[in-house]
Amino acid sequence: MKAKKYRKTATIEAEKFNEADWQEKYRSCHNPDQWETLASPYSIDRYHGHFIIVTLEGELILHDGDWIATGINGEHWPIADDIFRKTYVEAEK
Repeated sequence: MKAKKYRKTATIEAEKFNEADWQEKYRSCHNPDQWETLASPYSIDRYHGHFIIVTLEGELILHDGDWIATGINGEHWPIADDIFRKTYVEAEK
């Protein structure tokens, strides 16, 4: 049986991760005395300085320039910039 081609039909929300901007944004939802975040899927690895995002697959590192996608059920995942640009186009408003 020959494989068929499929395309995604769901619309996602996404924002580009910029480490400098996110350090300020992150402070508003993080208690620096705790590992966990407060009401946020994001945290900072205190030992390595990485930004972490909690996904359905576990905790993943966010790299500067990655996109943070939010799915139709509120789930989050990072997408590398080159993959994002090849896969998604901005939806019409």
